[in-house]
Amino acid sequence: MKEKTICMVGFGNVAKAFARLIQRKENELKDKYDVAFRVTAIATGRHGRALDPQGIDLTRALELSAAGKKLDELSKTSSPDSIEDFIVQSRADFLLENSPVNYENGEPALTHIRCALEHDMHAVSANKGPVVHAYHELKKLAGQHQRKYLFESAVMDGAPVFSVFREALPAANLVAFEGILNSCTNLLIELMEQGKSFDEAVAYAQSIGIAETDPSGDIDGWDAAIKVAAIVTVLMDTPYKPQQVERQGIRGITQAEIRQAQKDGSRWKLVCRGEKIGGRIVSKVAPEMVTPQSPLYSVSGTSSFVLFKTDVLPGLGLLESNPSPDTTAYGLLADVLNILKTE
Repeated sequence: MKEKTICMVGFGNVAKAFARLIQRKENELKDKYDVAFRVTAIATGRHGRALDPQGIDLTRALELSAAGKKLDELSKTSSPDSIEDFIVQSRADFLLENSPVNYENGEPALTHIRCALEHDMHAVSANKGPVVHAYHELKKLAGQHQRKYLFESAVMDGAPVFSVFREALPAANLVAFEGILNSCTNLLIELMEQGKSFDEAVAYAQSIGIAETDPSGDIDGWDAAIKVAAIVTVLMDTPYKPQQVERQGIRGITQAEIRQAQKDGSRWKLVCRGEKIGGRIVSKVAPEMVTPQSPLYSVSGTSSFVLFKTDVLPGLGLLESNPSPDTTAYGLLADVLNILKTE
């Protein structure tokens, strides 16, 4: 049986869900995939670091994190000051990079992933930043070191946006796509349909953990734009930055417009679009009224949906219903297992 080691940078909700997932599926992973995982390093933003070549007690790490305590007590060796040195010292087979996204330049996640690949580690991440700012560079670097860089969870949590093209659609070229890629704004608009004001909807979404304390990345369309840029960059094989996406958020949608749409039998949605036209990319994120004839009409709550148009398949849709950190964590595990299949 193979034993593979993991270094985790970032220990937020998704990373903790991943830790619980590999614990829960430990026997299944051994029986069906002939692999056992050992987390040897965890670096957090607020709760310290743990480094143990023999394997960190994940149950204890989760308990300490939940209690707001430092993970340092779990270390069996001293941790270097820099995260890059920490990654190198972990000597892990995989880096799981889950630090907060940076829309502007992808850092520090980009540096972390580059460091891992340069030191012969596979890199798996849910972070969108490095995808849009350095995908082609990281792909080349991974190839030079006979390693992989995968990021299935970056756009639609655990839904197989990238792997469906990589594994199931050979010789299919993406021509256009449309979808709802930001679950927070989809929920906010739905709450406004139920009669809440914009501010009330934001406050409620914050209270249940869907919206951030500063929700501007969602409501101003940046999160959706970076996901559009990721799809264009990877699936259309064209380097593309979120700043290139024509972008309008949902701040301007009024209750009067919501009611008028309902009266007309339509719904407001924050729609993402990308298309190849004459050798160039045209992309947009903006509120649109959609009719019941649109596949976007029935996408409810925090669900996401994308409809792909390829040169061989005129319409292929992927729907993810009400995702959670658990589904994002599954996307990370799927990437790890898919990498192991290639070894």
